[in-house]
Amino acid sequence: MEYRTEKDSMGEMKVPADRYWAAQTQRSCENFQIGVGIETMPREITHAFGILKKAAAMANHKLKPEKMTGEKLEYISKACDEVISGCLNDHFPLVVWQTGSGTQSNMNANEVIAGRGNELAISQRGGVSQRGGVSQRGGVSQRGGVSQRGGVSQRGGVSQRGGGKNLLHPNDDVNMSQSSNDTFPTAMHISAVIAIEDKLIPAVDSLIETFKRLEAENEGIVKSGRTHLQDATPITFSQEISGWRSSLEKDKKMLEISLPELKELALGGTAVGTGLNAPKGFDILVAEAVSEITGKKFITAENKFHALTSKDELVFAHGAIKALACDMMKIANDVRWLASGPRDGLGEIFIPENEPGSSIMPGKVNPTQSEAVTMVAVQVMGNDVAVGMAASQGNFELNVFMPVCIYNFLQSARLLSESIDSFNKNCAVGIVANKEKMHHNLHNSLMLVTALNPYIGYENAAETAKLAHKEDISLKEACVKLGFLTAEKFDEVFHPEEMV
Repeated sequence: MEYRTEKDSMGEMKVPADRYWAAQTQRSCENFQIGVGIETMPREITHAFGILKKAAAMANHKLKPEKMTGEKLEYISKACDEVISGCLNDHFPLVVWQTGSGTQSNMNANEVIAGRGNELAISQRGGVSQRGGVSQRGGVSQRGGVSQRGGVSQRGGVSQRGGGKNLLHPNDDVNMSQSSNDTFPTAMHISAVIAIEDKLIPAVDSLIETFKRLEAENEGIVKSGRTHLQDATPITFSQEISGWRSSLEKDKKMLEISLPELKELALGGTAVGTGLNAPKGFDILVAEAVSEITGKKFITAENKFHALTSKDELVFAHGAIKALACDMMKIANDVRWLASGPRDGLGEIFIPENEPGSSIMPGKVNPTQSEAVTMVAVQVMGNDVAVGMAASQGNFELNVFMPVCIYNFLQSARLLSESIDSFNKNCAVGIVANKEKMHHNLHNSLMLVTALNPYIGYENAAETAKLAHKEDISLKEACVKLGFLTAEKFDEVFHPEEMV
């Protein structure tokens, strides 16, 4: 592998020549060999950094145009757009398990945006061409052992941009008016809002629509209700489905309630919440710029001391995510119970048969989509503990458990969104009532005896049910045998379909 030499305040570091990051990112790569390649900082955070760095440059250009020139804004913005699009993901290698403030991820963003911005600036100014026979690796041109990034010759750690100084500096320009302590919590909130609004809520909406269709299609089909996993009084299948739908609608409302608090941004608080080194009005302008870029209404947090140290908004929002996971656990379990069998279970619904269910039992098909949802629900419930514990670790002016907090939050939102989509597409849309089995189970249920309470009383009804169960006879036969009703009177008052 080819390397170039980069320098920071602690000295020189060898950095892969085909990557935009610099010394501080490289130090983190070497110092935190924990979960490498597996537990990388979530891409949602990477992209949120692209959004906030572009927004910061826009605000700085308005407030400090002598430092954030139009040219600097142009190339920071272009580099940030590439970060947002995901095409620079390979240049963000850092793991979750790093400093608790996310400082190294902030610097990773600063270095990559500066490196790519400088390359674009050189290319625009007619520097060395990166095309036409020059090997490209991650945007870095390699010629005879001399690493060239868009015409920037790197030898012995000396960077040359057309014989002069680079346009962009990671700290002085890309990180202008900011601190890791306010950028990372800002990235957390931006990514959380996008995950909920653009992924989780749409997934919930799609499943709600499926349940609405199933409600209409199954109107009037009466089946046995169940409580405590035991037979209960009748219910229509559409009523049962309406319970699923209503749960999701409630969960959606709770998610929406959490969003306004997440849309408050810490950016502008800098190191400890005082806003040191940020120009007056920066916090307001940067929130407006984030809103412009995302199309979502963000505002600046009123109290930056709270914004830097407290993660209560994320705890509250993840609570709503956990509530959704709990309801999805219930719905998925209902579906696999109702589909159990096909002959020796309840068998009241048919679900799509997607793949073989056993390597030894031919013809076996399992409720795999339900199982995936329930496993995700368990993961989300576990993540809720991690989010809450991490949020409790705010000491003085900063929380230093932020990476693990947002890692678990985003994993919950991502897994739940994708599992709901999968469950909807591969299971829920294909649910079909087994009307014959529902009818059989309904009329075989002893709890239909409840309809006799007004006529023979609770105690006599209980005796009727017990006799029917003991002698394996019908409720009618038991009631007549006990002398509580005549056969004609029983038929007159006993109508299960009217019990719903």
